[in-house]
Amino acid sequence: MIIEARFNGPAGSGNGGWSAGVFAGAYGGDQPVEVTLRRPPPLDTPLALVGGEVRDPAGEVVAQLRPTERFDEVVPPVDLATARAASAAYPGLLDHPFPGCYVCGPHRSDGLRIFPGRLPDGRMAAPVLVPEQVSAAVIWAALDCPGGWSVIGAGRPYLLGRIAALVEAVPRPGDECVVTGATIGVEGRKALVRTSLYGPDGSLLGRARATWIAV
Repeated sequence: MIIEARFNGPAGSGNGGWSAGVFAGAYGGDQPVEVTLRRPPPLDTPLALVGGEVRDPAGEVVAQLRPTERFDEVVPPVDLATARAASAAYPGLLDHPFPGCYVCGPHRSDGLRIFPGRLPDGRMAAPVLVPEQVSAAVIWAALDCPGGWSVIGAGRPYLLGRIAALVEAVPRPGDECVVTGATIGVEGRKALVRTSLYGPDGSLLGRARATWIAV
């Protein structure tokens, strides 16, 4: 496995959702997979899956994977117009801890450019334009940052620590989907979040639960 440089999150390391999706795909199995990131995923570096661990060439553990139970919780959807209106007020346009992020970075014209904005009830929502090359890792990536932005605040960056995602279906290239995210609870430096991705027809494409860590 190699996390290509263009799939970065913070500068010099892989986007957490994309990397976790790649790791989960390599792990396989019939059950949902939970991925815990133990260090920032290195870019353009051969990584090996050894049992339930992703290791770098020096043998250092990058991530740990384990099967987990299926979960049914979703963040309710909104229509595309509502998602677009929320996205126009994306806080990351003015203050972003990692503006070069492949998923949500405003400096990335070649990224997914998912810009979640807050709804009146506290949820986050954004449109998602599906790229030409779409895979399960794209879905994991789309389910990553919108959850984080439900807890990220000015001068209060968070990083993904753990994520489990269920991919129900993969959309078609060029589809405009909607992603929603919400914070479920905060305990100390940890925030538990949920995200859901919906297709143009409102069908559920994927869901995730994740733990983000304040840095």
